[in-house]
Amino acid sequence: MKIVSFPPRAEWKQLLARPVQEMADIEQKVQPILAKVKIEGDNALREFALKFDKIELGAIQVPQSEIDAAGEHLSGELKAAIHQAYQNIYTFHAAQKQQPQVIETMPGIKCWRKNVGIQKVGFYIPGGTAPLFSTVLMLGVPAQIAGCQEVILCSPSNHPAIYYAAKLVGVTKVFRVGGAQAIAAMAYGTETIPQVFKIFGPGNQYVTAAKQLLSKEGVAIDMPAGPSEVAVFADDSAIPSFVASDLLSQAEHGADSQVLLVTTSKKLVSAVNLAVSGQLNRLPRKELAAQAIENSKIILLENEADCIELLNDYAPEHLILSVENYSDVAEQIVNAGSVFLGNYTPESCGDYASGTNHTLPTNGYARAYSGVSLDSFVKKITFQEISETGIRNISKTVELMAEAESLEAHKRAVSLRVESLG
Repeated sequence: MKIVSFPPRAEWKQLLARPVQEMADIEQKVQPILAKVKIEGDNALREFALKFDKIELGAIQVPQSEIDAAGEHLSGELKAAIHQAYQNIYTFHAAQKQQPQVIETMPGIKCWRKNVGIQKVGFYIPGGTAPLFSTVLMLGVPAQIAGCQEVILCSPSNHPAIYYAAKLVGVTKVFRVGGAQAIAAMAYGTETIPQVFKIFGPGNQYVTAAKQLLSKEGVAIDMPAGPSEVAVFADDSAIPSFVASDLLSQAEHGADSQVLLVTTSKKLVSAVNLAVSGQLNRLPRKELAAQAIENSKIILLENEADCIELLNDYAPEHLILSVENYSDVAEQIVNAGSVFLGNYTPESCGDYASGTNHTLPTNGYARAYSGVSLDSFVKKITFQEISETGIRNISKTVELMAEAESLEAHKRAVSLRVESLG
């Protein structure tokens, strides 16, 4: 990994820049796909499947019998692991439920807020080189807890673990469609695929562009997203082989993933680089990981305060704190998607089964966005009830404010009620 020693603050922004995506060019390619699916529906999906994936798309919807039989193709150990992950994710997200709390803001005026599940949601699960059935759990469990009525899933992958997880979390329909055209199908609806109100899930740059373009048309999406990333802050208490494994576990996602090691320890720099080289050669996906490592960095800084400031500037999707005083450091982190504390908390556990959600903001969006949670699948509707006493108590305030804004009808809506009370 490239080593950058004691860079001045003026160079931090350039140093932390993510790989540039030519989004304008990608959007120009995606826009006609969206338009064609909107107009031609299923016929467009079949045409794009032949053009991009070189497959004849027969039945677009996966038969329920195939989903029900998926477990027969998985080992008992894997099914047990999926159920354990499901339980942990469920436990963590169920604790996020909020009961309505009625607040009496003044005598006779009661206000409250209620969570209501989004009726129709859609998940996109990429095909690619890895069957991301863990993402089905991460999206499906909070949707299940929220009470979403219709939950559909689009994926070009027919891996049985995806179908098994989909059934476990209550997905209602599964479709054999991938790419930007799958996002368009969920946004607009086709003869076979129902329209949804919010779209979730990762994907390549074309899928990401489709989601962002459709968000401009009023389609809700989970969050802006880019290539996956991890930053590790480590000191002399860190174990070099552990740090190397954390960096590589992120790098193996793909060539465009970015990994970053920030440290104050010169000794750790050489030890981690050596460990990365040794572990890389043993990975089945070493070619992909090597490309990501080539574009990644080790940044050596003078002190802990500088490290924390740089990491908050970077706002990583995943942040691992392999430092002795990780609890104190964690309190100073304000920009990160998810934080992993100590030498025995690898990002892999959060990716799969510890309970937190692995669908997180990337590309610096952690400065303003949260990862997926139960809140992502609910709307919050406010209610209020005003009694005769309440309308008397608040009438003067509203009348004065409405009059000052020259909105006479607003004033009269209150005045008439007060007058009717005598």
